[in-house]
Amino acid sequence: MGSLPTDNPESMSICLQNPLDPDEFRRQGHMIIDFLADYYKNVENYPVRSQVELGYLRKRLPESAPNDPESIETILQDVTNDIIPGLTHWQSPNYFAYFPSSGSVAGFLGEMLSTGFNVVGFNWMSSPAATELESIVMNWLGQMLTLPKSFLFSSDGSSGGGGVLQGTTCEAILCTLSAARDKMLNKTGRENINKLVVYASDQTHCALQKAAQIAGINPKNFRAISTSKATNFGLSPNSLQSTILADIETGLVPLFLCATVGTTSSTAVDPIGPLCEVAKMYGVWVHVDAAYAGSACICPEFRHFIAGVEEADSFSLNAHKWFFTTLDCCCLWVKDSSALVKALSTNPEYLKNKATESKQVIDYQDWQIALSRRFRSMKLWLVLRSYGMANLRTFLRSHVKMAKHFQGLIGMDNRFEIVVPRTFAMVCFRLKPTAIFKQTLVENDYIEAASNEINGKLLESVNASGRIYMTHAVVGGVYMIRFAVGATLTEERHVTGAWKVVQEHTNYILGALDGHTTNHQIVA
Repeated sequence: MGSLPTDNPESMSICLQNPLDPDEFRRQGHMIIDFLADYYKNVENYPVRSQVELGYLRKRLPESAPNDPESIETILQDVTNDIIPGLTHWQSPNYFAYFPSSGSVAGFLGEMLSTGFNVVGFNWMSSPAATELESIVMNWLGQMLTLPKSFLFSSDGSSGGGGVLQGTTCEAILCTLSAARDKMLNKTGRENINKLVVYASDQTHCALQKAAQIAGINPKNFRAISTSKATNFGLSPNSLQSTILADIETGLVPLFLCATVGTTSSTAVDPIGPLCEVAKMYGVWVHVDAAYAGSACICPEFRHFIAGVEEADSFSLNAHKWFFTTLDCCCLWVKDSSALVKALSTNPEYLKNKATESKQVIDYQDWQIALSRRFRSMKLWLVLRSYGMANLRTFLRSHVKMAKHFQGLIGMDNRFEIVVPRTFAMVCFRLKPTAIFKQTLVENDYIEAASNEINGKLLESVNASGRIYMTHAVVGGVYMIRFAVGATLTEERHVTGAWKVVQEHTNYILGALDGHTTNHQIVA
């Protein structure tokens, strides 16, 4: 890799080629498509979790960029030899970690179109199609979710609501929190920012805490309200109300609640309707974070999990998680778009134009943190059109069915237990303490701590094999293994095979504890 430097101007001019030559784009583009098609065809043969050591790539690449051009053939060979070994393969059918980053042909080709056009659609004038397509697909998806009309764009602009595509949930929460903050401070005075309080459960994603820090909320005023197994780790409305009342008693100002549908640790669901009832009593902005599970709510049998959303102020889901749309694509709907605009807009001279001044167009630059924005709606449009609502529902249901299958396999092995109820397509399980400890004279606290440690070793052993990849969480002090089905290429045979891998490594670990493990007990 790399080339020798040259200072000869004639040599440089001979090699010069227009970086956007259509014929060369066509030639190289076909090569990239073929390369990726082969990658997807063979992806299950790679170790799912990368097996490289820290700093491996620095040893393989030159210390400086090449002076002269290198061929796409050479570069792709280096991708094969140097980059792919350092990838964790999120599109592998044996990937069950974190939450899925599901892809699709339509999502990928939509991304190609978006990147190919390479427009910077910060306002309507900068690319009318980018703005108008975004508002249309956000209404389409909102209708699929049966969101109330107050969250959708209306033809006459009377609703005041609408949808926008953000990069991630982190951005969506920061934008809505900023809108809520300014709306409140305009009533109480800017000097009262240190009195504002943000609420969530102890299961809420850390994105909220980061957003609160960026938005200037006093760290002492961030409330992570405890949950328990009694409510399946959902936030209790009574706990929320008592926390709010305690804050009011000390002169603080309740501001923002983030309720979650499908928490990261266990896919717990906060009761949206009852929480909104409490929040509205105290003028609290309610944001519903359905980053993972929101996609499933296009299926009627899952729609009840967002019941009460009509009382919320904003709602978001990540189409790049479980809706077959490549990263990044977070869908955010708000009831009061003017609150976003007032908190996030600027009006420099160099962006002024007649369309904006007419106040008849949407300028999405005022609905987000950054000015520049990608043409994300193109890929979501292709996904919705290429598969249709019926097929999208079928895909999602197939993942839930495979998760149920995995749950059934666990149920047939009395060494394991389901730690929290399965709600969507993720199963949380662990090796039982009784399978680890044959006698019961040991203190319970020690048993739990040791059980957590053994389950951690089991997970690391499985992941180190490269055959499947899972991740963990701790809820209620219990270490559990998360098995999240959602990779587009996953089939039932992969789920069955994953369970066999878990059993093999369990046999090895339990055998080691009993002192009679042999090396051949586990398949490499």
